[in-house]
Amino acid sequence: MNVSSANVTVVVQYRDSFTKAVTKNVIVVVLGISISYINASLIQTFRKHQIFYMNPRYILFFHLVVNDMIQVMLTVMLFIISYTIYKMNVSICSVFILLALFATENTPLNLACMAIECYIAICLPLHHVQICTVKRTYWLIGLMWATSMLSVLPDLFITLATQPVDFFQSRVFCLRETAFPNPRIIKKRDITYIVYLVIVWFVIFYTYFRIIFTAKTASRDTKKARNTILLHGFQVLLCMATYAVPFLKQALLQWFPKNYSDSLFACYIIVQILPRSISPIIYGIRDKTFRQYLKKYLLCKVSPQ
Repeated sequence: MNVSSANVTVVVQYRDSFTKAVTKNVIVVVLGISISYINASLIQTFRKHQIFYMNPRYILFFHLVVNDMIQVMLTVMLFIISYTIYKMNVSICSVFILLALFATENTPLNLACMAIECYIAICLPLHHVQICTVKRTYWLIGLMWATSMLSVLPDLFITLATQPVDFFQSRVFCLRETAFPNPRIIKKRDITYIVYLVIVWFVIFYTYFRIIFTAKTASRDTKKARNTILLHGFQVLLCMATYAVPFLKQALLQWFPKNYSDSLFACYIIVQILPRSISPIIYGIRDKTFRQYLKKYLLCKVSPQ
């Protein structure tokens, strides 16, 4: 039995009770709506003030927030579908999975780029304006999407080449493994995730250890810099767990086969939902400039002129 069929078999065998299913769906929906509402406020604040359009750091943050909203909406939708419709058409499932994968894989790349920008701003302040331009920032965002597409789209092409036409008209429990079931895809995915893991962690460790060293010798905002680094590093750690999910799922299936659905739910909350709640804390609340404009936007919304 391969991993794909094992996952589906266990989910079918140990389906949640009605009460547990409702509880999980309510938790996911409430978290999804809360995060989306907060992120929508951040997007509106960014959109209404020209000052953020000219700063690469806020442009990358805006892209991260939009990407997080897309990812949260898609994963919450797929979670609800898994309990209501249960099985869906492979073609529709493939579209949802591809979009969710694009957004999910974008997040660690975006955080790595933000780490590099932060490193340049603190360690190479005299060159920051020349290196980090608005035009280059948009090119960088395009490169992120291209990288994610190059990582994910081969799954679709391999499936189109190896599966019969009838497969795309069939109904499956919507997972990446069921929508793209070829064993070569799983091997390709594991290799790609390992490469991503090594590259992104190298960038994160190098930039932030350099920033920490600089922060130790700085005379101003040392405590704030260290706290920001700690929060950002925690966010990266959670997002990077995305690359370890396939291996974690296999381990959970072997260790807790009877509680596999509960283990998957905990994994889903920690890996897919929790990291998306940290971005508003780092930039929406702790960043002084953004906090001022966000406060003005919220006050105007509560008390319209």
